[in-house]
Amino acid sequence: MHIHESRGLGHLFKARLPSLIAQPLPLQPPPLPHPLQIPFTAPASTASKAPASTAGKAPAKIEGAKAAKKTASKSSKPSTGADGEKKKRKKTRKETYSSYIYKVLKQVHPDTGISNKAMAILNSFVNDIFERIATEASKLATYSKKSTISSREIQTSVRLILPGELAKHAISEGTKSVTKYSSSGAK
Repeated sequence: MHIHESRGLGHLFKARLPSLIAQPLPLQPPPLPHPLQIPFTAPASTASKAPASTAGKAPAKIEGAKAAKKTASKSSKPSTGADGEKKKRKKTRKETYSSYIYKVLKQVHPDTGISNKAMAILNSFVNDIFERIATEASKLATYSKKSTISSREIQTSVRLILPGELAKHAISEGTKSVTKYSSSGAK
C-alpha cells in the first residue's frame, strides 16, 4: 500500500458533512402542556398504605452457628427442575453485625429501636475498626517475626489505634472477655 492511496476516514465524513449542515437546528424546545391540562392519577398501590416503621423491629435472625461461617454462592447457570422450569437462585448471605448490635442496644436501652440506616452506619463502623485492628496486629506480628496473632498483638494494636481513655476501657473489656473464655474450658 502506498502512502498516496491511504486516505484515512476523512473522506467518509466529508461526504456526509453537507447533509448534516443542511438540517436546521430547532431554536426552541417544543412547548410543554399546561400543568392544569395534565390529568392527575394517584397510584393505587400506595394510596391506602401507611409508611412502614422499622424503629422497633429486630433484624432477621441468623439460623445456626454454621450459617454464620458459610456463605451461599450463586450458581453461574440457573438449574432446571424435573418439569423444565427454572429454579430460583439462592440469595447470597450478607454477614453483618446487626443482630449483635441489636442485642446490645436492648441490654442498654430496652425500649429504644434503631433504623435501618443507623444500623448500616454502625455495621460499617464495626467493620472499619475490626479491619484497622487486624491490619495493625498483622504488622506487629510481622515485625516480631511471628506467624500467629495473639491477644498481645490485638491489645497493642488497640492501644495504638484507639485514643486515651477509650483504649483503656477496650483493653479492660477485652481482658475480661478473654479470661471468661479461657475459664469456660473452651479449646
